[in-house]
Amino acid sequence: MADLDEKQLDAAEAQGRAMFNTEPRAVAARYDKKTGRLVIDLANGCVYAFPTALVQDLQSASPEALAAVEIDGLGFNLHWPELDVDLFVPALIAGVFGTKAWMTREFARLAGQAKSEAKAAAARANGAKGGRPRKAG
Repeated sequence: MADLDEKQLDAAEAQGRAMFNTEPRAVAARYDKKTGRLVIDLANGCVYAFPTALVQDLQSASPEALAAVEIDGLGFNLHWPELDVDLFVPALIAGVFGTKAWMTREFARLAGQAKSEAKAAAARANGAKGGRPRKAG
């Protein structure tokens, strides 16, 4: 571990206190098998729930494994021992459900599934022209 001076230790402690007082922390967490959602009770009295299918590391987990969620790190982390998965509560509350690369791919996949009259009209117009041009090469 790096040698830290007293000033650096004091700054880190102050940052930790501020985080403890301002960031969302879990006091309870449970998997609702009926809805497929993880429900987190927060220290501020709010409740946050989200479908586990949205989370990169939880998508293929069994209901039994999801139900084994534990609160760790003073309420800042959720841990699934069987899955070897740890998630940061403030990031989940902010809608971060995976790595940046995974979320970019997931958003692109979902956007491609979107249906709108404008998209349908563009597809019809493209089809009337013979469809997508063939790739050269």
